[in-house]
Amino acid sequence: MALQPIYVWSKKIRIFHWLNVISILTLIILGLFILNAKTFGVSTDGKVLLKTIHTIVGYVFFTNLVIRIVFGFIGKGYERWGKTLAFNKGFIEDLKSHSNEPFKASKGHNPFGKLMITALYLFMLIQGVTGLVIAGTDIYYPPFGQHFATSIAQDKSKVALIKPYSKENVDQNAYKAMRELRTPFIKTHVFSFYVITVLLILHILAVVIMELKTRNSIISAMFSGYKHLPKE
Repeated sequence: MALQPIYVWSKKIRIFHWLNVISILTLIILGLFILNAKTFGVSTDGKVLLKTIHTIVGYVFFTNLVIRIVFGFIGKGYERWGKTLAFNKGFIEDLKSHSNEPFKASKGHNPFGKLMITALYLFMLIQGVTGLVIAGTDIYYPPFGQHFATSIAQDKSKVALIKPYSKENVDQNAYKAMRELRTPFIKTHVFSFYVITVLLILHILAVVIMELKTRNSIISAMFSGYKHLPKE
């Protein structure tokens, strides 16, 4: 069957995608080192450094995600959520149709891809929000760091003395209360970390399989913007 190049993914989508890939992979690697700091023999200063880098990369990740969310509402074509997420009109019918023809070519994401993308966006948003809270309670970084540092300071006029892993000017009862507050955020963040990792592995496998089955340039389209689809 003759194929023709069709422009699908805008430059904004492609920039978001690859910046997202780079930031998530970096965050996963850093996250694994942080979770296994004792195993790797990481010092206290080393942990602070790892968490600082993790937080900075997290800002890039979350800013990129927020921009993508905005363009989902104001963008054009396949930038819009109506053509990306698994909530558009007729989605159930499309899902049933693709269940019978799983390798049927699609201009944008097929229904299974939309389910995957919807799940990824949901857990990425959860990861970003919980990460901001953890950064505030762990290394006192914005946007919540100043609030938490002030809340645990014995002398509110010397908040600048509050440092990660330091007990100087720290009210231990207030510190304990803060750590208890952050516990559900930590658990959610770690759970979401593993879910995203599994989803990404499944996403990559699905893309490779679809590429081999359809030859629609699914992978190269995220570089060029063009998929090769059957002539209508």
